[in-house]
Amino acid sequence: MLQAAGVLKTFQGAVALDHVTFSVRPGEVHALIGGNGAGKTTLVKVLSGVYQPDAGQLRYLGEPVRFAGPAEARAAGIATVHQETNLVPTMSVARNLLLGREPRGRLGLIDFAAVHERAEAILAAYGLRTDVRRPLGSLGEGARQLVALARAASADARLVIMDEPAAALDPAELETLFGAVARLREEGRSVVYVTHRLEELYGICDRVTVLRDGRVVHTGPLAGLDRLRLVSLMLGRPFQPSRPEPIAGEPDVPADQPVLEAKGLTRHHVLDGVSLQLRAGEVVGLGGLMGAGRSETARAIAGALPVDAGQVTVAGAAARKWSIRDAVRAGIGLVPENRKTEGIVPTLSVRDNIALAALPRLSRAGIVSDARIDGIVTTFIQRLGIKAVSPHQPAGELSGGNQQKVLLARWLAMHPKVLLLDEPTRGVDVATKVEMQALLDELAVAGLAIMLISSDVAELVENCDSVVVLRDGAITGRLTGPEVTEDRILAALAGD
Repeated sequence: MLQAAGVLKTFQGAVALDHVTFSVRPGEVHALIGGNGAGKTTLVKVLSGVYQPDAGQLRYLGEPVRFAGPAEARAAGIATVHQETNLVPTMSVARNLLLGREPRGRLGLIDFAAVHERAEAILAAYGLRTDVRRPLGSLGEGARQLVALARAASADARLVIMDEPAAALDPAELETLFGAVARLREEGRSVVYVTHRLEELYGICDRVTVLRDGRVVHTGPLAGLDRLRLVSLMLGRPFQPSRPEPIAGEPDVPADQPVLEAKGLTRHHVLDGVSLQLRAGEVVGLGGLMGAGRSETARAIAGALPVDAGQVTVAGAAARKWSIRDAVRAGIGLVPENRKTEGIVPTLSVRDNIALAALPRLSRAGIVSDARIDGIVTTFIQRLGIKAVSPHQPAGELSGGNQQKVLLARWLAMHPKVLLLDEPTRGVDVATKVEMQALLDELAVAGLAIMLISSDVAELVENCDSVVVLRDGAITGRLTGPEVTEDRILAALAGD
């Protein structure tokens, strides 16, 4: 169906793809995996016409091709669902599904009745049920991802490329996604499936290609290839999680006193009297399905979401009017769920992104010390293993996992008391995920109070001392110690 032969792609002298050869057959689901910075997204962008290869050749349906842009690739029958959905949030679901190919009447005007009817049929075919007239932006991130998939699949594409399609999906949405992929295969269409989550691969993929440092290190059938072997191929060595050097200092709050206490956080139709405590050296998990109020709770604590009622207290002190400025000054750092739009400043360098929150502390009489910034930035690039060409490389050019590390470094440079992590391992490879989990352990031992938000129940069980479960903006369960099990969390999710 599609073949890349000897593809080379460089950025600022750094090799992103080193003579990569890759092919996908008709009617197969081909997994593309690798660590952060391995070149997966770059290869996807070459295949879909976003980037032009510096060397090598693409062949599509047996013929040499060179797509001048994504529009040419789409016209040829190659549809791409990117990790960050490129849809229009202010338009309706129906308009997004059929944008550029809307049914029209005699005078060339859009036939909205036909648009809505066709959109409903498309969503039903892929197991989605929603009001197609509502704005796309009113849906959750997972639902928007499924709409993007339905749009790509309904465009008569012969090949659908999915870049981390399941990163934002809850279990029910994940089943819908797998059903859509199976439907594409049954129709004889091909799928390139890019993911960090190995548990997804064995259920839906036929073959796998592993990239490491821009090179192909393995291609073959997925059947018979065990997970440890797959991870070792990604790492280039036997799988052994490493532990970073100590980063945090000693706790400055007594262990019997909460570092942070949220009381009765309430916002109309969003949060309903949420109360919780974080103590020094404790990792508290925040569980719940999409729309349960997890991210909203974190944003309220960090001062980014105004509340109608409630109070946040840090180390026994409360501000009369809680704001982002108050939270940062109190020692609260938030790594948001959507790092692209709410965390990273993509046009700024890695150096500037890391130093951003600490600039007031690094200045004297309004003058910032470059030497102090360089020292902090170098320290965290080394300790967190951030892969960048240099500290001056734009952060938007880094892989998702490395961008996540940059955000984490930004807040650790502030020596925070409280760290709020919203889906910190979403979209990162297995090795990085294990290293980040080890880092959480180390930070907790050093006395940091951590709140971990995750849609992965197993991740909550593995990392948390206690778990608070939300449903419809209210707490439905509090689990501690031996109570923190997958069965108990799932029961609380169901409101039991």
